[in-house]
Amino acid sequence: MEEIDTSRRMIVFKGKNIRRIFHSNEWWFVIKDVVDALTDTSNSTDYIKKMRSRDSSLSEGWGQIVTPLSIGTPGGKQRLNCANTEGIFRIIQSIPSPRAEPFKRWLAKVGYERIQEIEDPELASKRMRAIYKAKGYPDDWIEKRMRGIAVREKLTNEWEKRGVKEQQEYAILTAEISKATFGIRPSEHKKLKSLKKENLRDHMTDLELIFTMLGEASTTEIAVQQDAHGFQENKSAAREGGTVAGNARKELEERSHKRVVSPSNFLSNQLDLNAEEGEPVEVKE
Repeated sequence: MEEIDTSRRMIVFKGKNIRRIFHSNEWWFVIKDVVDALTDTSNSTDYIKKMRSRDSSLSEGWGQIVTPLSIGTPGGKQRLNCANTEGIFRIIQSIPSPRAEPFKRWLAKVGYERIQEIEDPELASKRMRAIYKAKGYPDDWIEKRMRGIAVREKLTNEWEKRGVKEQQEYAILTAEISKATFGIRPSEHKKLKSLKKENLRDHMTDLELIFTMLGEASTTEIAVQQDAHGFQENKSAAREGGTVAGNARKELEERSHKRVVSPSNFLSNQLDLNAEEGEPVEVKE
């Protein structure tokens, strides 16, 4: 099954992850990931070298096809060789693989969807809603998740305007908000929910989503009001914004006698609930 994950930065083709980045008003794909998806090589770097050596025209035009772009990796942001849709089509011509044709169709679909979304931004939101719906999420949760995405985007746009550039800095600021909001960092939150590579927010409960939004919306407002610039000033704003949400969380916990941070996996709970109602749902991550 071919699918687009909810972050829209990672595509899954035949079980293989293809990283991409929106650059110069179009999607660019990590070449290494494409090679891994289309071949069974254990060394994509070596495969690309051999591919170029046997295709002289590809090698000669490599500089025009390939552009190094900053891509988020587990170790932080790295510059990886990427190509746009046209460039990937050219590279595929040099990869003898039975997966090449379905990949071309998939790539054309991805590109066309992006063109549609530029012309009508609401389509991206509709597609994302459809993905969550297909995975078994109820409408009220989807509304919170979509609102949370908008709040997060507003915050990251503000950070960018205020001099926060590196991916690692974004991660640190996010962790500051989470620590002040929930008392734990995102990595600890994921561990509590027994998650590995899954998106933490896709497995949050309603209340966890609400307090995440409050922490990030408060951070945005404080950063603007304080006119924060640079990493350190925005880190202070992140801690203050998270504290606003953290204080609200503590008050709710005191009144409800129940912890907001939950070890439960939302989709697992939803699957159990549907099964009890006689409507089992298959959930694929």
